[in-house]
Amino acid sequence: MDSLLQDWPEPVVCVQSLSESGLSTIPDRYIKPPSDRPSLSITSKQNQHSIPVVDLRGLMDDVAGCRATIQAISAACREWGFFQVVNHGVSVELMERMRETWRSFFQLPIKVKQAYANLPKTYEGYGSRLGVEKGAILDWGDYYFLNLMPASARSRQMHWPAQPCSLREITNEYEREVAKLCQTLMKVLSISLGLDVDYLQNAFGGGGGAGECLRVNYYPKCPQPDLALGLSPHSDPGGLTVLLADHRVGGLQVRKGDAWVTVQPLPAALVINIGDQIQVLSNCMFKSVEHRVLTNPTNERISMAFFYNPRSDLPLAPAQELVTPERPSLYRPMTFDEYRMYIRKKGPRGKTQVESLKAQ
Repeated sequence: MDSLLQDWPEPVVCVQSLSESGLSTIPDRYIKPPSDRPSLSITSKQNQHSIPVVDLRGLMDDVAGCRATIQAISAACREWGFFQVVNHGVSVELMERMRETWRSFFQLPIKVKQAYANLPKTYEGYGSRLGVEKGAILDWGDYYFLNLMPASARSRQMHWPAQPCSLREITNEYEREVAKLCQTLMKVLSISLGLDVDYLQNAFGGGGGAGECLRVNYYPKCPQPDLALGLSPHSDPGGLTVLLADHRVGGLQVRKGDAWVTVQPLPAALVINIGDQIQVLSNCMFKSVEHRVLTNPTNERISMAFFYNPRSDLPLAPAQELVTPERPSLYRPMTFDEYRMYIRKKGPRGKTQVESLKAQ
């Protein structure tokens, strides 16, 4: 592993501790350049744009209903890269238990949480920054990261919080239900692309080979939300992301053209977005999309991002069925291990990484 990833370049400060200190101005290293500040960005009016909402119950309907649902998902992947799903098969009661259990963890004393402080080599544990560039402008947020699958890569006991005592059991139950949803969506996406129903799943390593990770994001109150971001603009490096958002406190924004659209999560919905690896496999028919997170001056916010990724050592390139003389292969092969090294070094950087993969 690259020697740069053995430790952080500077002491890590928990953003929550800054927020709770009562400061009225944020430190300079959290202040974004003027062009990146949310106060100067173009934000789309909610009555004009909103990410699609798809009722997955349609997949169980007759042929016409199933086809209509698949077409709705395909259109969302081509036009937005983001959509919400309802009637998705994940227990709503379990979703709420996940929110409350992880919220309880972040309410523990800072010293308790710092016992799980992470390193950039794997990110496993409690953290407050991405990337190892010294002097980088940081995001206003803390997080907890865990590897869930495959079993060989699962985070060890030392990386799991001991408190709350139910946290691991609830998280494992949530993983099992969301993984089933991802496997269903992978079939739908394969069909939408005109591929064999299991093509994408097999490209990810088969039923038991895909990688599954969880990043729980905690965004403390920010006294100057017009200067900072909870998470900088980026596209997700993996395959699919399933977000359990905080429907009571908004903050997620999706780029649509030159504007930022604020996502209004439905209470029982999950937010799905396409990652860079699906963009590569689909030869850019489905596109990963930049998104970011705003801060809030009066309310904390928590969200859970479940990442469904390809097996880390398999080279991924556009499906041959989607490569034609008129639409040549747009990307050179690369393993997910090689791909995510960029993020671990540089942190979120828009879509610069997937663009760098384009074949010459």
